[in-house]
Amino acid sequence: MSDLLKDKVLLISGASRGIGLAIAKRAAKDGAKVAILAKTAEPHPKLPGTIYTAAKEIEEAGGEALPLLCDIRFEDQLAKSVEDAARQFGGIDICVNNASAIQLTPVSATDMKRFDLMHQINARGTYMVSKYCVPHLKRAANPHILMLSPPLDMREKWFAPHLAYTMAKFGMSLCVLGLAGELREDGIAVNALWPRTGIATAAIRNALGGDEAMKACRTPEILSDAAYEIFTRSSREFSGNFLIDDSFLAECGVRDFDKYRVDSSRDLFPDFFVPDEPAAPVSLKALK
Repeated sequence: MSDLLKDKVLLISGASRGIGLAIAKRAAKDGAKVAILAKTAEPHPKLPGTIYTAAKEIEEAGGEALPLLCDIRFEDQLAKSVEDAARQFGGIDICVNNASAIQLTPVSATDMKRFDLMHQINARGTYMVSKYCVPHLKRAANPHILMLSPPLDMREKWFAPHLAYTMAKFGMSLCVLGLAGELREDGIAVNALWPRTGIATAAIRNALGGDEAMKACRTPEILSDAAYEIFTRSSREFSGNFLIDDSFLAECGVRDFDKYRVDSSRDLFPDFFVPDEPAAPVSLKALK
């Protein structure tokens, strides 16, 4: 086991479950310190995990954890949480913008309250978490900001079925474009990571059809492995990239992608916003 992230401090929004927690646990294997920003303090009937159960899993994986109850829509809560994390751990090396809200509905079926929620969490939340982390990242040795957001593939097919959600997710990606340029001279890397296929998370279960949809997914570990590869690269040499998980891991030398399948007998379904190029490094069809 490597220790490239030993004592590195990660601040991750939305890390009480799913992809954010997987990224935290992968870093924890190296002995990293992880501040969890999320608003789930009590168990939810449809969403497994809280900031406290996540902290326990991070510690069991070998890291240190700081659970911080925070709704990233509110600036005062966020500012305090970032400062608490930096004070507790002595700084911040890596900022991960994972928190996201989703509703896959057309304009006619999207009420403005839900529109506002998606934009407040996805686009504005990403902007604000990054903003408050930057002063601490400027003092770090190899600082990274990572957005869990898609390539900016500006085609009608991504906007027409769920305009509000697409706008909110692409808002996160616009932060990558702007911040990568703004922070390049400071040596802070800003990149985006996105899955080629559905990922087995509560969001998939709730939005796309329950356990059957989960079987056609990959596990969150494909993203945590890809994120680890990003964090261990030079921040001055690797910035402004929009990465698809399997293509990037293939470039890193990964050949076995079957280990990430939830059910090898099912075809994997492609995620939203994935451009036609580059093609997947392996087939998404069911294994024979």
